[in-house]
Amino acid sequence: MGNKTIVFGAGLSAVLLLSAVVLAQGIGQHGHGQAQMHQNHQHDMARMPGLQGRDTTAEEVGDMAAMFRNHPSLARQVTLLPNGIRTETSTPDPALRDALLRHVIGMIDRVDTGRDPKVRIQSPTLDIIFARRAQIETQIDLTDTGIVVMQTSTDPEVVAALQTHAAEVSDMAARGMHAVHEAMARRMQQ
Repeated sequence: MGNKTIVFGAGLSAVLLLSAVVLAQGIGQHGHGQAQMHQNHQHDMARMPGLQGRDTTAEEVGDMAAMFRNHPSLARQVTLLPNGIRTETSTPDPALRDALLRHVIGMIDRVDTGRDPKVRIQSPTLDIIFARRAQIETQIDLTDTGIVVMQTSTDPEVVAALQTHAAEVSDMAARGMHAVHEAMARRMQQ
């Protein structure tokens, strides 16, 4: 396949889904307290209701679920730049690569058009990214096994949000739903 480069101005990918989710915005819907929340998520790993959003499609939810279920097959590397991030996410699994690409490209489109999916487990860092999308430059390079995303901004708060979100996504790629559950629990304690 080789590399392909796509440049997006005044927009940004929320990166992987993995770019799209982490902390709860609607935690109250999932239970009262950490033990019940954790139990509710553990027993429903088949449907993963926390991946549902305001207007998410079945394909979007399916792609996110595939990435969570197969997170050990994802490799991710993040470079923090003075003005943003460079992420590289890959997998040897062609079906998972397709889900990854659909997710990243779909999130780029959502951010560009201001269509925040408000996924239940979504990180609050995405609020800044969606609100200040015009201040972000995004470049993606497709590779044989995945995608490279570079996002930059001249706004220090946006740079901080990009870097925080990249770390959240990396944690999810490494630990799957365990990372989400821990982040949600921390959020509930604040």
